[in-house]
Amino acid sequence: MPPPDGPVPAAGKPVSTEVAEEQVQELAKGGTNVDTLVGRLVVDQGLATTEEVQHCLETARQLREDASQASLVQLLVDNEYVTRRQIARLKQIIEAERSGQKIPGYKVLGKLGAGAMATVFKARQLSLDRTVAIKILPRKYTSNAQFIERFYAEGRAAAQLNHPNIVQAYDVGKAGDYHYFVMEYVEGRTVYDDILKHKRFSEPEAIEIITQMAEALLHAHGKGLIHRDVKPKNIMINREGVAKLADMGLARAMTDKEAAEAEAGKAFGTPYYISPEQIRGEVNIGPPADIYSLGATLYHMVTGNVPFDGKNPSAVMHKHLKADLAPPDHVNPKLSGGVSEVIEMMMAKDPRKRYQTCKDLLIDLRAVSKKEPPPLAHKDIVPAADLASIAAAEAAAMPVELPVDSSGAAARPVVRDALIIALAVVAMLSIALNIFFIVRNQ
Repeated sequence: MPPPDGPVPAAGKPVSTEVAEEQVQELAKGGTNVDTLVGRLVVDQGLATTEEVQHCLETARQLREDASQASLVQLLVDNEYVTRRQIARLKQIIEAERSGQKIPGYKVLGKLGAGAMATVFKARQLSLDRTVAIKILPRKYTSNAQFIERFYAEGRAAAQLNHPNIVQAYDVGKAGDYHYFVMEYVEGRTVYDDILKHKRFSEPEAIEIITQMAEALLHAHGKGLIHRDVKPKNIMINREGVAKLADMGLARAMTDKEAAEAEAGKAFGTPYYISPEQIRGEVNIGPPADIYSLGATLYHMVTGNVPFDGKNPSAVMHKHLKADLAPPDHVNPKLSGGVSEVIEMMMAKDPRKRYQTCKDLLIDLRAVSKKEPPPLAHKDIVPAADLASIAAAEAAAMPVELPVDSSGAAARPVVRDALIIALAVVAMLSIALNIFFIVRNQ
């Protein structure tokens, strides 16, 4: 389960005084509806004693009776039982619990991240006693039928897939005002995290991860689904090093002509990794579109750069359509020619010139991992027409065969007979010498 796009505060990371002040004020506005939750969490976290919390609660009641407004949060801070920074860190847990209380059967453990389209929480599924991730649609979208349908479409698409390299879907539904999607919790990091940390992957590491993703996409394509948003942020790597494809939010069935026609002319995907046909909003989007995005991801992994960059998304997408790709091994000279050939075939602008299936792609990926030339991409370096012209040029440049001089043909039998006689004489002399030495030594 990948963290949504957008900054996510890390546990224990310092929080500025200004931010902490905003967090306190935001919680304080909640008044009594969060007092009980705050009090329990403060005690559970060992930030204050039960007596200190009770003292603040009684003070808050007295102030309210005197027509003064005061929240437990503010009183805890004012009495220096907790700091503003501690309250700021608790805010994520408080938000998670307030949302999680609306989803029966799950105990929310904390917030993993938030983006424009969803908030993701870490939770425990009580019935099976397992850790899961719960994606919740923001309340501002709960009245938007299009967003709701897309949210459930993601759940349905993910539920059709059962593969070790794909994040597993468990449940999707509605509880109160909350639409939620429960999925496998992946403890680890994203490929994007590793690019930020290490700049680039080594070629063997990248090939291993992309091979796993090709296996995942082969399974998805076999089920009739196109992912349409393959990118480093949607590839998780767990602690065992297993890569998992996540986020089926843009997935679409290849046979869903109605959805394809409704989306015609619209670009769905992430600009840095989107295929040219997705940019054009073509109706027929197939496996080569995902292969292009996977190629762009591999390019980023091994070079440390996105394939095309620009001042805005439109500029980037224009380059996907028109600009020549800088060969990966020119950007990173340490790369083998084989992996560069594979990436260039994956990212051919014409879908017909790419690998048509992930099965074909896997043939070349496995060859490159063995330090062998990729059989499919390697033969495609020189087009067939060019090969024919090269062959013709080589034939024209070959030395002319000289005519055979047959004027001395009649003399050849005489020469041959003389050679035979000479060999016979040498053989007889050799035998005679051997006999001589044998007799002398007796």
